[in-house]
Amino acid sequence: MTETTFKKSTAREYFESLVITVILALFGTTFIVQAFKIPTPSMEDNLLVGDHLLVNKFAFGSKGSIFDRVLPFRDIHRGDVIVFRYPKDLTKHYVKRAIGLPGDHIKIVDKQVFVNGQPLAEPYKIHKSPPGSYADAFRDFFPPKRDPHIRYAYGGDKSSDENPYWYEDFEKDGELVVPPNHYFAMGDNRDNSSDSRYWGFVPRDLIVGKALIIYWSYETDSDEYRRTGVEDRVQQVTDLVSNFFRKTRWSRTFKIIR
Repeated sequence: MTETTFKKSTAREYFESLVITVILALFGTTFIVQAFKIPTPSMEDNLLVGDHLLVNKFAFGSKGSIFDRVLPFRDIHRGDVIVFRYPKDLTKHYVKRAIGLPGDHIKIVDKQVFVNGQPLAEPYKIHKSPPGSYADAFRDFFPPKRDPHIRYAYGGDKSSDENPYWYEDFEKDGELVVPPNHYFAMGDNRDNSSDSRYWGFVPRDLIVGKALIIYWSYETDSDEYRRTGVEDRVQQVTDLVSNFFRKTRWSRTFKIIR
């Protein structure tokens, strides 16, 4: 073998290795795991702003593909932390907890969730509104009775995309009935979470997977994720380089999400 042939063979091996690596990475992020980060406090204190997650996309199956028959998929359970595409804007991903399953009867009375007539034990939830603060018709009592004299914060009319009374077609005897192939999702930080109480059910087809593990957590705030200009990005990179060791929450590294 000549030196030229040897160099070509070596270059080809590197190229083939690179192609295989890219294919495996694409396969992994498409079918197995995907990385997400938490930009809001809606899942505190279980998930914090700045947590970076790996999501198991295999956990609940692949929506009717041939893999469903041969791999150990399972149904979505109540209490699972799920990642899904936001039904009102499919470019966004939300992380919430599955509270209501298909067929469940849901109601909230003074912040207590009832499922099928029984109070739901939720050790993961928190309430951060000050004691004695006003009661919110959607946040604390659900489904609320419509009062034509009150314009709620999520106001709008029946034809609006932001219709606050979306639940009326699914209400029965003062409870919300979850339709087939849909889920009622809520944030753990109940007093500060935009979730199914305000915008409706999560269709099964929009659920990406189950939140699995925190692989890195960096101390930051929600406003930083909203700043996306070039100057903002430079400042964020500078902050990361300067404060990586100080702001990394080392105790949260590789924390299993429950």
